[in-house]
Amino acid sequence: MHLLIPAAGLGKRMGSHRNKLLLEVLGRPLLAWTLTAIRATPAISWLGIIGQPGDFPDWQVLLAEFDFPYPTVLIPGGKTRQESVYNGLQALPDDATQVLIHDGARCLATPDLFQRCAQALENCSGFVAAIPVKDTIKIVNSTNIVTATPNRDFLWAAQTPQGFWVQELKDCHQKGRDLGLEVTDDAALFEKFDLPVQIVMGEETNLKITTPADLALAEQILKGRFNP
Repeated sequence: MHLLIPAAGLGKRMGSHRNKLLLEVLGRPLLAWTLTAIRATPAISWLGIIGQPGDFPDWQVLLAEFDFPYPTVLIPGGKTRQESVYNGLQALPDDATQVLIHDGARCLATPDLFQRCAQALENCSGFVAAIPVKDTIKIVNSTNIVTATPNRDFLWAAQTPQGFWVQELKDCHQKGRDLGLEVTDDAALFEKFDLPVQIVMGEETNLKITTPADLALAEQILKGRFNP
């Protein structure tokens, strides 16, 4: 299984002027925790990290620490996540038929989740890891007036990994570029072009680290996980 990690963004909501994946939890960069889970996932056989060239020396140090037994590639990213994933898809080997895409900021994903996601592509051409929404969701207008309350039985919070057959995702990305579409995740491109996206059960602890409060929560989760 081929895996791409978009890791090109700055931590603006963290108040940071550098790549937020260099911020540390328990003395290790966020990306290191993601790589720890990937290293323990038997299904993965190729890894591409999509980032800004200025961060490549840091990523090279991390990759050397893990000594992955398969090819690892550093891929220049774009101005947006969508552009970065597009670049990552172009860098896949010619024989790649399936790909997982996982945001580096979700540093708490477990090897079990990666493995289940890799296996999911045996039975579908596209999926998104997700969990059912627990809160009641309100739709509001531009003046913050509630306009609807959707039935949460049909609402799921999207996570990553997301997985796809490579050629189908490449086609969607190219069509999206040609039409000037902007989306926030790859599953949305599949949806735009009427391709089915299934759900793989995610993990409650698979948080996306975006604020300082998330860092504190991640620390508690990791302490419980590795120091039971």
